[in-house]
Amino acid sequence: MWTRKELKDKAKAVLREIYWSAFGVSIVLALVGGNNGFGGNGGGSNYRNSRDSMHLNINNYDFINWRLIGTWIIVIILIALAFRIFIGYSLEVGGRRFFVKSAQHKDNGKCFSFGFNGQNYIKLVETMLLRSVFIFLWTLLLIIPGIIKSYAYRMVPYILADNPNIGAMEAITLSNEMTMGHKFDMFILDLSFIGWYFLGSLALGIGVLFVMPYENATNAELYLVLRKDALKNNLCTYEDLLLNKPDLGDYDGIY
Repeated sequence: MWTRKELKDKAKAVLREIYWSAFGVSIVLALVGGNNGFGGNGGGSNYRNSRDSMHLNINNYDFINWRLIGTWIIVIILIALAFRIFIGYSLEVGGRRFFVKSAQHKDNGKCFSFGFNGQNYIKLVETMLLRSVFIFLWTLLLIIPGIIKSYAYRMVPYILADNPNIGAMEAITLSNEMTMGHKFDMFILDLSFIGWYFLGSLALGIGVLFVMPYENATNAELYLVLRKDALKNNLCTYEDLLLNKPDLGDYDGIY
């Protein structure tokens, strides 16, 4: 069983060695993680003395403007979705791979290009897209089931960081099994960063950026613990995750 303190202590130790590279990777993860919001700006009109034909012209002008704004909003959303699917998914998996490799003190170079490798790309995008669709469908039922499933499927990008060709349903099922019995603790782990983010927001929001590497490194440590348990409990094999089998009893080798 893992504790928040253990995960965070390990994350801090790792970050002491790679903080600025972890900071850069965290910025990329934030940009492609679907956290960007969209807003529309509406313009006002100056009304004067005219009432008849001028009034109709103003109404037509407002209608055309709102229709144009609506069209642009739809176009922007579609472009953002396409970016998220065809570029963002691969960058996200690459970023998770960076933090997992760093936690194991292994070579963390070329992690972003990993997701765009021709042998990895299609399966990776397919799995991440299916995961997003599942979470969306659960959210349509009710918000709470959607939140629960987002925790159940949280390990999918990490699993893909080990083996992008494991298969969509295999990765989703394995993540669900890995997180079983841990979802509430994962929720509390997320809540434990709220204070840090609040303090970061006081510095014109810039401080928030410096908290992200800490959270990302901690989540990588969590994955390594859950992965170790999954291997011990025969939820998956070393071959499933393309791992070298360690000597018997060498649990650190799993890391």
